[in-house]
Amino acid sequence: MTTRAAQIAADLLDIQAVTLRPSQPFLWASGLHAPIYTDNRRTIAFPKVRTHIADGLAELIHDNYPDATVIGGVATAGIPHAALVAERLNLPMTYVRAKPKDHGTGKQIEGELSASDQVVLIDDLISTGGSVLGAAKAVQQAGATVLGIVAIFSYDLPDSVTNFQAAGLTLTTLTTYHDLVAVAEATDQFTAAEIASFRAWHEDPWHWIGTTNG
Repeated sequence: MTTRAAQIAADLLDIQAVTLRPSQPFLWASGLHAPIYTDNRRTIAFPKVRTHIADGLAELIHDNYPDATVIGGVATAGIPHAALVAERLNLPMTYVRAKPKDHGTGKQIEGELSASDQVVLIDDLISTGGSVLGAAKAVQQAGATVLGIVAIFSYDLPDSVTNFQAAGLTLTTLTTYHDLVAVAEATDQFTAAEIASFRAWHEDPWHWIGTTNG
């Protein structure tokens, strides 16, 4: 785990953008029960955390996608981070809706985008990757190239790995579920059984059973 990954993981825990609750699992929209819930929208309310994230994402793009000509934000949570990163890199910005508007010109992509553009998309959270890959497809259908995707946090679930491989796109994140659990373990806020439960969930999320109190 890099220093940056540890810092971002600690930030997310500190501001409660990530909640770990093994004895009272969360129910996700997918029907999955999980010991974790992530709301990275909270990060924009904390200037220090917001700065750590923007600096980190800008560095990821500089190092991994030096040919980027446009920074794209995935609506809605990726938009503020894309704006901060585009400012740091002095690059144009666009954002991509989940679907085209049902009024006006019916745009799905806002900003300026040409067929010669090399786009890096930014999202806040990756679970299966469905939303950001949908945005990537919209950019590709507009004629531009998607160089890759960067995000604050990924659960690193097998479905996301499969989906990104199928789309032929790379994903780079500031921190991951494994990093987060390691940082949580170091805080001594959780028992050894709870830490083991976090790791067991990731190994088989659909058949995981949470820990019990006591």
